[in-house]
Amino acid sequence: FITWSNKSMGPEIAMSLAKQINVIRASTAADRELAVQVLQSTYVNEKHWIQDEEKFFPPSDLEAKDISWFVASNATQPIGVLRVMYNPPLELYKEYGMQALESGLDVEAFVKNNRIAEIGRFAVVPEFRKFIVVAAALMREASRETVANNFTHYVTDIFEGEVHSPYDFHTRVMGFQPVATHDVGELNCPNRRITMVLDLKSAYQRIQTKQKWIYRYLTKDWDESLHEKLRNGSPS
Repeated sequence: FITWSNKSMGPEIAMSLAKQINVIRASTAADRELAVQVLQSTYVNEKHWIQDEEKFFPPSDLEAKDISWFVASNATQPIGVLRVMYNPPLELYKEYGMQALESGLDVEAFVKNNRIAEIGRFAVVPEFRKFIVVAAALMREASRETVANNFTHYVTDIFEGEVHSPYDFHTRVMGFQPVATHDVGELNCPNRRITMVLDLKSAYQRIQTKQKWIYRYLTKDWDESLHEKLRNGSPS
């Protein structure tokens, strides 16, 4: 989950702020501590969704081959975090008791038959929530790795009606599609969860056409091979 309010900003302001943001893939104990600071500020102190930020990002994740954490910082502090879990276990979705929406997508079959990465633990500290470029910076690094690893889709959950829900960002900017709901999950929040799916190839093509500055930002410094994966077909 990302915990920020959706407010638009012009490309010029966004690009100015973007130059101040650095995103890393967490690989050391020091990197993990930066991520934990963001989780403590948002998930623990503000939202009360978890009680122990240390357990939420266990040290073992640094060595896990199927998990990547990304941390965004400015010159003075960590300001955002995001986790990608590759090939999330199907049992996880069965436990949640998902109810399919009218899209008709069979979530269980979808997860089983596609190369899925779960994107979550998405948070931005309160004072930077109004800047969409923080979320975009995290998505840029995450999607670069995800496409390079030949995954085709993202799946995520958001809280329905939560004051800082990223529903608009996910649907209007990135192109996620709601496919199911469920009432329970790992976070201590009473709101219903909405499960959403993003086809990376379709998102690439749509953003390239309709969100040109977002497209330029998200694909900055991409190797040509990454573009080819999404222009010519699903990664394989």
